[in-house]
This record gives sequence, structure tokens and C-alpha cells, in this order.
Amino acid sequence: KYERFERGNCRISIMRSGEAMEQGLRDCCRSIRIGKILIQSDEETQRAKVYYAKFPPDIYRRKVLLMYPILSTGNTVIEAVKVLVEHGVQPSVTILLSLFSTPHEGAKSIIQEFPEITILTTEVHPVAPTHFGQKYFGTD
Repeated sequence: KYERFERGNCRISIMRSGEAMEQGLRDCCRSIRIGKILIQSDEETQRAKVYYAKFPPDIYRRKVLLMYPILSTGNTVIEAVKVLVEHGVQPSVTILLSLFSTPHEGAKSIIQEFPEITILTTEVHPVAPTHFGQKYFGTD
């Protein structure tokens, strides 16, 4: 399916690793609206929990570029899409931008939950490089 960039898109970074993808998008799309969402896994239950979400007020009218570089289980992205849906964003206008994805856990679980979402990734591999954020931010 062919997608083209249109005015009125916005990008949502899943903090903290999604912020690593911001500069590249900002370099080519300077006027794009931005939003952020912070989701972390609970230490005891391992469930993803939303701690913070800030979106453009008219996000429900926009196509959303959801940025998250390492897609392993898919739990974080599923929670992010649920929050977007609560704000009126349809999964069919959400494009997940990911650098690395696991085929059986991550992508499959997201598509099962939201079959209308589009996932763009550069590499599908059975093991996701979980050290990406530490390497990028220099905290390893």
C-alpha cells in the first residue's frame, strides 16, 4: 500500500527511546506537530502502564506517526494505541515507525489487537536489540 506524506500529520514519541527518532523526522518535516507519551512496565506485574501523555488538541483529525524504535513484545505500543484511541485517533490512521521488530511477538500481538494499524520497520529479527536506547543515550 502506498502512503504519502500529507499536511496535518503529527508525530508521537513513546518516551524515552522513541525520542531517538525525532531528529531525523524533524530534519525532513520541520512543521510537524508533536506529542509524547511515557509508558513503563510495572516491576511486579510486567504490565505496561501509561504515566504521561501530551498530544496536540486536534489529534483526532490527524494521521499519527507513532515512533518506537525497538518493538519486542508489543505491549508498550498496544498501550500507546489505546491512549490514542481514547483521544479519538483511529488505528487506521496510525503508522508505527520502528527500526527493529520481532515477528512473532511484537508485530503479531499489535496486529491482533489493532488489525487496521500500519507498521513500518527496517528489520524483522527473532531477537530485538534491547540495548538500543542505552547506546543512543550513552547510558549503558
